[in-house]
Amino acid sequence: MPSPPHPPRRAAISLPAFALLGVGVVACLSGCAEYHPRPISPAASAAAIEARSLHDARLRRLIAATDGAAPRQWGLSQLTLAALYFHPSLDVARAKLAEAKAGVVTAKQFPNPSLNFEEISYNATVAAPSPWTIAPVINFLIETAGKRGTRTAEAQALEKAARDDLATAAWQVRGDVRNALLDMWAAQRRRALLGRRLALQNQLVRLLEDRLAAGQASALDVARERANRNQASLDYSDMARQEVEARARLAGAIGVPLQALDGVDFSFAALDRPKPPALAIGALRRQALQGRSDIRAMLAQYAAAESALKLQTANQYPNITLTPGYAYDAGSNKYMLFPSTDLPIFNQNQGPIAEAVAKRREVAARFVALQARIIAATDGAAAGYRAAAKVVRAADSLLAGEKDRARRVSRSFQAGQIDRPALIAAEIEEAKAAESRFNAVVQQRRALGAVEDALQHTFFGPALPQASLQSPRKARASSS
Repeated sequence: MPSPPHPPRRAAISLPAFALLGVGVVACLSGCAEYHPRPISPAASAAAIEARSLHDARLRRLIAATDGAAPRQWGLSQLTLAALYFHPSLDVARAKLAEAKAGVVTAKQFPNPSLNFEEISYNATVAAPSPWTIAPVINFLIETAGKRGTRTAEAQALEKAARDDLATAAWQVRGDVRNALLDMWAAQRRRALLGRRLALQNQLVRLLEDRLAAGQASALDVARERANRNQASLDYSDMARQEVEARARLAGAIGVPLQALDGVDFSFAALDRPKPPALAIGALRRQALQGRSDIRAMLAQYAAAESALKLQTANQYPNITLTPGYAYDAGSNKYMLFPSTDLPIFNQNQGPIAEAVAKRREVAARFVALQARIIAATDGAAAGYRAAAKVVRAADSLLAGEKDRARRVSRSFQAGQIDRPALIAAEIEEAKAAESRFNAVVQQRRALGAVEDALQHTFFGPALPQASLQSPRKARASSS
């Protein structure tokens, strides 16, 4: 006789299995990170920016550690350190670097297994109901073809690119600080030179007006010198405006409000006495084409593109999923192992591979374009510097000639051969030559700054210090 069918049973999972699953879930969840909201307050952020000052104690300690003493005067070096401390573009670059570092952590992670339940039916007879059992199974993904290592290499290359982007941001900040300080220096010196010429113009106009009243000078001469005086007065006032605007640009280049520069004693020694290129421009250009921070960043991006292509090529080979399971059925322990894999029938990952090839080609083209821009910028800046240096030499010659002429006129005046208006006129011409010479010097300094930016090689003051990977302001806040 056929054996009687098994009576229907409820779904069953053994209590030990439930206990093990519960313990495992609790253990996994105990290591999870917690979410902490951190909303942005526009009012608090603006207040913090407006409270920034060059008297910040931590900033002064940072400068003292770099220069060996607390700053008494704020020159290019000290202002650059302040910009590295305050400027928001460096905070953005640091945040991107932190994101890239987190990407490395993500790339190194092993894929988590997944848990699901299989319903297994055992038909004893066709007529009778089928008893069934729910069996827990765990899916383990096994990556093949070294995908995890390749993915990690791509993330590490992107992290290196982010580090070099931080260095590029530091160079850009330094260039902005230098240019703004140069504008301040130029405005102050021009104002002083214009002040001297304006004083001479006032003397000349007064003398001619006295002579006009005495009938010894023509009204045309008086009108001409009045016009010259008025123009010099307008130029003098405009220099004050330019100095205020340069001060505002300097505050923006540092990352502080304008009032933070009130009462600051500036030093322009680095602009007065720059260091000329010690090597030929060609040698420095070759160094820049291989070692500039943006060149290094682009090379790292290309390495990331190479790794991305390698990863997509490895994705042609399917991963393996191992699914061990357990079931308790009618007093019997049943253990299962279900291996599975994708079948590359309809495609062999050709689309992502083609995209990765195109991305690598794009990065290579961007690298060549960057080198071309560096060559053009270096050649243009070097040519401009050489031309500006020639103008300075010509201005030196003209100023020397005017000084020699002024000395001869002074001797003639002392001998009684000419009158005072002629002496003052000669001094005015000398003052104009001095202004022209200084304008040529300013253009030379600007051209040298362009060379400095193109080569990422310092000619004004000491070398650029390395930007901190973490914001020194946030380090202070976290330690307090």
